[in-house]
Amino acid sequence: MDAGQVKALAKELGADLVGIASADVLNAFPPDPKYPQTPERISPHTKSVVVIVKHIPVGAFRCKTTVPVQYLDMLVLRRMDRIAYRLAEALERDGHPSFVTAAQETDWNYKKASYGRLSTRHLGIEAGLGAFGLEVNILTPEFGPRVYLTGILTEAELDADKPMTEQVCIGESCSRCLYSCPSDAVRHFGIDKRKCATEAQEFGFHTILKFWEAYAQKPASEQKALLADREIFGFWQGLLRVVGSFGDCPRCLAVCPVGNDYHAHLATLQKVIPETTPEKKAKAAGFKQARRDGAEIAGLNDWNIRWVGPDGYQGIVARQLQEFKKRQKEREMEKDNGV
Repeated sequence: MDAGQVKALAKELGADLVGIASADVLNAFPPDPKYPQTPERISPHTKSVVVIVKHIPVGAFRCKTTVPVQYLDMLVLRRMDRIAYRLAEALERDGHPSFVTAAQETDWNYKKASYGRLSTRHLGIEAGLGAFGLEVNILTPEFGPRVYLTGILTEAELDADKPMTEQVCIGESCSRCLYSCPSDAVRHFGIDKRKCATEAQEFGFHTILKFWEAYAQKPASEQKALLADREIFGFWQGLLRVVGSFGDCPRCLAVCPVGNDYHAHLATLQKVIPETTPEKKAKAAGFKQARRDGAEIAGLNDWNIRWVGPDGYQGIVARQLQEFKKRQKEREMEKDNGV
């Protein structure tokens, strides 16, 4: 199988997007050299990584609560695992040992489990599928950040795709992800993971740990009462179907104006961001000024600019919106003409 056949099969199996990254390149450019998330640390035989994307159905971002998004997250991840497994099987039948990495996993040896063995965001960028946004989610031109990714590590030497060099994110002049973040975790092309987790993982690992540490220190009478606490129900529901324990806060995903799904179904609904504050506006203005002044920005340094887009923002979203409106107008005309 060559690269074209692998991509065609991935699409046939249900992937929305697919790209290929070279293992050599991934080994040479780890997200953080101090904690190298590289294929060679998993298998020294890997030659290529096939990266597949599934988008999160946009209807979930139109709901009054976050529960539909969380449940869809789980369904998307399950679907992606099945596609990736079938692809690995096909590659192996073709004579190339291959295996699938978990789309969402952590390794305790990497920054106390805040990192996985591979960063799927960086895999997607190296495979030419998108670039980092201000909040360092990967933004794809097709679906913005409303996606999940996983990788198939294979010993097949496949032609790799080239990363995008244009910045997909509108950047500091947009800052909608910053305005919408309830825990104010968005940095200048960076994220405060601890702050983010307070909303994104209401019943996540650290919440569970804190609860049981407190529980162990309580007298038996109080422990019995705690067993009926809301948090216990949250932990159970999180284990059952990830609700509350993963992807609990989709605000930055919902308000990002990148992607045709946003133009079609979210633009009107998400136009106003109620979480905006004067302090967040001042923060965004500071980001914009720092960029204008050429200040040293950790998220845009010589190492990280690779994943943001070294050419800067050149209007990809504006061009995309114009093309979307043009297609919409053509469809309306076809409908009026009975086509």
